[in-house]
Amino acid sequence: MSSLIPAVIVPAFIPSPSQGVWHVLGLPIRAYALCILAGIFAGYWLTRRRWVARGGSPTVLSDVMFWAIPFGLVGARIYHVATDAELYFGAGRHPIDALKIWHGGLGIWGAVGFGCLGAYLACRRAGVPFLGFLDAVAPGIALAQIFGRFGNYFNQELFGRPTTRPWGLEIDPAHRPDGFADFATFHPTFLYEAIWNLGVVALVILAGRRFTLGHGRAFFLYVAAYCAGRVWIENMRIDTVNHFLGLRLNVWTSIILFVLAVVALIISARTKPGQEDLSSGPAAGHPTPIVATTESATTESATTESATTDSATTDSATTESATGTATADAELDATGGTGPDAATSPSAAAVTDAEAIVVENADPANDVPAASGELTSTEATEATEATEAAHTTAPAVPGDGARD
Repeated sequence: MSSLIPAVIVPAFIPSPSQGVWHVLGLPIRAYALCILAGIFAGYWLTRRRWVARGGSPTVLSDVMFWAIPFGLVGARIYHVATDAELYFGAGRHPIDALKIWHGGLGIWGAVGFGCLGAYLACRRAGVPFLGFLDAVAPGIALAQIFGRFGNYFNQELFGRPTTRPWGLEIDPAHRPDGFADFATFHPTFLYEAIWNLGVVALVILAGRRFTLGHGRAFFLYVAAYCAGRVWIENMRIDTVNHFLGLRLNVWTSIILFVLAVVALIISARTKPGQEDLSSGPAAGHPTPIVATTESATTESATTESATTDSATTDSATTESATGTATADAELDATGGTGPDAATSPSAAAVTDAEAIVVENADPANDVPAASGELTSTEATEATEATEAAHTTAPAVPGDGARD
């Protein structure tokens, strides 16, 4: 009895998906959009674990991501349209297509650049260390890119040169670029980059356990590692892009960013060892850092002491002024109002002259008329009365007993 063993045919290539869009209740559900959303959630999940592990608040992280994600999506599209403007503008092109994000076309460096801008604004508003956030989100970005590349798979785009390798990617004739219609399978660059990014995720996480990656070093490591892979993967692609000095534009971008990331990594390691503290202050959900609160209290105390000192000085000055005024009044009363100014007045002069006459001409022993030229007792009495009148009358009018 013979037995028939069914043959299992294993394709010598990776088949393309039969469709990339599903309609539910008349609404198109696109695989590309689902991959992007899955990448966002996966990246946020990993970022949240790393942020919380360092003592950060999940609520604060959500607030920062609320800014970073929309900025990143818009920036990714802007970068793609800016670097491939000939696909949307010019003769026979439709500029409105630049808004059709579901057709594909998101530049990773636009996403990272604009996403960092949104995160920076959010961190600055909340008082959160910006570089600390970048270190937490770095492997999450690479993880999100893995899901995003599978969106390219569903759209049958961004593949490499033709190949006959068993892992070659089958591309439908409608998606093959000009000049490649006779080739059926191509290098699955989406898969190459997805695997490379998985290695980047592992590298950043393991390096963070082995070394102290703070002040942006985890993020710089991610940029350098991703760019190192993007250079050779980008060179395999055959989609239409702009070239500069014989190289694709994204290759130049990757080379420049790789160099900058390595330099930043070295400088950060030498100048700022250690990590930011995310377990206190705004990053942990507290309104203000504890150190800032202490400094504020010290400042308020110093201000209060200064105010008290100023008040005491003012009171002392007021007391001295009052004492001086009282002393001056007492001296004035003691001298009968004959201060320096009063001594020069007509009234004071009259009193002084009259008293001098009385002292010179009055005879205290008896009321006998004085010698020739001297006042009699009656005249002395009249002079005394004139003196008393001068004390009670101001200003005095020159009269008897007063001389000009």
